Amino acid sequence: MAGIVPSAGGAGRFRRRRYHPIADINITPMVDVMLVLLVIFMITAPLLQVGVPVDLPKTSAQQVGGKDEPLVVSVNAKDEVFLGETRYEIDDLATKLKAVHDEKPDQRVFIRGDKTINYGRMMQVMGVVIDAGFRQLGLLGEQAEPPSSKSGAPAQPAKKRR
Repeated sequence: MAGIVPSAGGAGRFRRRRYHPIADINITPMVDVMLVLLVIFMITAPLLQVGVPVDLPKTSAQQVGGKDEPLVVSVNAKDEVFLGETRYEIDDLATKLKAVHDEKPDQRVFIRGDKTINYGRMMQVMGVVIDAGFRQLGLLGEQAEPPSSKSGAPAQPAKKRR
């Protein structure tokens, strides 16, 4: 009579499954990390703009866009003048701005001034920037809150007269 003889060691009973690597990439953890990084950069980017504390006046003007990063000249409440985050005396600022203008004559310059400083001081700083040769000059301010009515109802547009 013929029969099946098990092999020595019992290898027939326990078969090992072959390891098949999974070629799919699980992107869920990567998306989670990217979203966290996006939130972090969205929060920290406005804080990294200019480090000189200046209490800007409010304005209703729209933002001006541009391709390159502008130079920022700031005048704080203590009447100190900064180019970026570096403090300069007014004569040293003129020299530095002329050197920057020689390298990049089409550079935009924004002036930030604390709302408590003297108007004459702002004009003096603007004069130094213009004398250095810059023609693309702008003043920075904070965006004003839209006017709202006290009753909570939306404001009605003014009627035109004929």
